[in-house]
Amino acid sequence: MQINISARHGHLSPGTQEKISDKVESIRRLFDRITAIQVVVDLEHRDEPSVEVRILAEHHDEFIATVKAENVLTALDGVIDKVEAQVRKFKERLKDHKATGHKHLEPPVAEATDE
Repeated sequence: MQINISARHGHLSPGTQEKISDKVESIRRLFDRITAIQVVVDLEHRDEPSVEVRILAEHHDEFIATVKAENVLTALDGVIDKVEAQVRKFKERLKDHKATGHKHLEPPVAEATDE
């Protein structure tokens, strides 16, 4: 799995990048088919930075979440909560979407005629 961390309108310290990488790594335990995670930190508004996370998974579109907060780590926590909810919902749909086999269906009941 590849993790890509980038910043717009500023730079992130190596310590902050390490914290972001550690927190994003926790998403991997939810779903085995994650191929890449991209984190973009927008520092254009210093008082309210935004964090966007894009997760690429096999056989699915991207999971995307964006959060603005008073600092980068708070925004990161919020965005991880959002994207984890998306991944959990997708996994539940995978589990619940099992078709019933024809062997387990009840045969149609023949209607009795009163003749």
